[in-house]
Amino acid sequence: MALKARVLYDFHSENPGEISIAENEMVTLFSEEELEGWLEGENSKGEAGLFPASYVEIIRDHITSSTSNNGYSSPKTKAQSPAHTSYTSSDTQSQRGFGAGSGGSSFHTSQGSDDDWDDDWDDSSPAPDAAQGFGTTPPMYPVTTSLPGRGSAQQQQQAKSSATVGRNLNRFSTFVKSGGEAFLLGEASAFVKDGDKICVVMGKHGPEWQEDPYPFTCTIDDPTKQTKFKGMKSYMSYGLTPTHTNVQVNRRYKHFDWLYARLVERFPVISVPHLPEKQATGRFEEDFISKRRKGLIWWMNHMTSHPVLAHCDVFQHFLTCGPNEKAWKMGKRMAERDELVGANFFLTISPPAVPLDLQDVESKIEGFKSFTKKMDENIVVVNTAINEFARKQITGFKKEYQKVGQSFKFLAQAFELDQQTFSAGLNKAIAYTGDAYEVIGEYFAEQPRQDLDPISDLLDLYRGHLANFPDIIHVQKGALTKVKDCPKQEGELHDRCNIISCATLAEIQHFHRTRVRDFRSQMQHHLRQQISFFQKITTKLEDALQRYDEDQ
Repeated sequence: MALKARVLYDFHSENPGEISIAENEMVTLFSEEELEGWLEGENSKGEAGLFPASYVEIIRDHITSSTSNNGYSSPKTKAQSPAHTSYTSSDTQSQRGFGAGSGGSSFHTSQGSDDDWDDDWDDSSPAPDAAQGFGTTPPMYPVTTSLPGRGSAQQQQQAKSSATVGRNLNRFSTFVKSGGEAFLLGEASAFVKDGDKICVVMGKHGPEWQEDPYPFTCTIDDPTKQTKFKGMKSYMSYGLTPTHTNVQVNRRYKHFDWLYARLVERFPVISVPHLPEKQATGRFEEDFISKRRKGLIWWMNHMTSHPVLAHCDVFQHFLTCGPNEKAWKMGKRMAERDELVGANFFLTISPPAVPLDLQDVESKIEGFKSFTKKMDENIVVVNTAINEFARKQITGFKKEYQKVGQSFKFLAQAFELDQQTFSAGLNKAIAYTGDAYEVIGEYFAEQPRQDLDPISDLLDLYRGHLANFPDIIHVQKGALTKVKDCPKQEGELHDRCNIISCATLAEIQHFHRTRVRDFRSQMQHHLRQQISFFQKITTKLEDALQRYDEDQ
């Protein structure tokens, strides 16, 4: 009997030899043997080719080869977007090249062929020694809270070999790929400097990331078009000015893309905001440049306001390294060889002194799952509604107001045929009213750019965050499940699960605080713009009204 597999995520092929597969589709495998993370098989359309092995689960006698996902799946909508669990072959190639990230839908490298890697960027210069640091990056701000003891090497070895702590047989699960399982089993091992420690404190509403003692922001100037290779290659360069240095650095989109990949790999239980999408054509058109810059500003605001992401070495290197090419490449190579990724990331977490109650943690996680699912569904509803309303304003409302305006002007032209001097004032007033309606039509067409587009941009950013959280939750739930399966394993197993739980809840708390800040600010901006908009219309109509009192 042919071996079957169920598709977990959409995959859109872009290269010869690959085939597209859709979520919940049944595919036939030619062999279980993987080739660098790919399987060969046939989809339901009869097309044969390669697809990512991690996107399917093999079915054997009605029992799948992957273990339980703990009942949590990524929020889905009828209309898939780049922020949701839909992938292309270029996404998967990025995953293969960048190593273990947070897995699944949380890894969102942008699509397209924009800004290909250049020789001066992706060279093969040797990596610096770890003790050298990140080139010209200024000193980081260490958190002085000490990390709790990890136990002796002998204890860690005992945890590894314990027969009562089972391994997850699905090596494609987020829990495994993120390093959560290896950390829980005591297999993580790395040197953690004081500056690498990440402190979780107990706040009023539960675990929180320690407040940033050195907050800063970063502006992004309008991009400029630049060329290289004697004008053969063009690209857009953005001027970034962080407030803690007040020194501008220039970065291309591909630099943002590289940074994003490093951050996803480095922080498996932190929601790294998604970048605005790449675009292969029309990259130098004004509307696209403006939209991308707005997206990058939102992205940067979320980065600088996160107490952990804002001060990590690779982000600081990105913000502060000047035009010194050698220093840039040194920091780049250091980031790509960072040891504190995957399982080792959790070694950097310093939890509160009092452990969490695991039952309470599970309850909060379940509540957050329900919340994100509902939020994701309603973001789609709001986005659809405001996009439809914007379309009506730009086309329908503008057209209708202009139609009314034209009819008034035609009436004024008819009245002028009477050639009575005492009616001249009326004729001018009616014609002016027609002009006023046409101008109001233009107001309607221009208004969505002021009040609806910013909301849509914010919703796009948060759809990206919501797409990240299923994988983050899977890591924490995988740890909880492992502890439940090993009730006799006390001590370090529980301590390590507590670390994962503290980090997860701290990230959830940060998400909620940021969400309240962003949506309050954006809704206030929307209503102010609406008030200003209708005041402008009122002023125009009042001006038209006064014309009827003139020349009486």
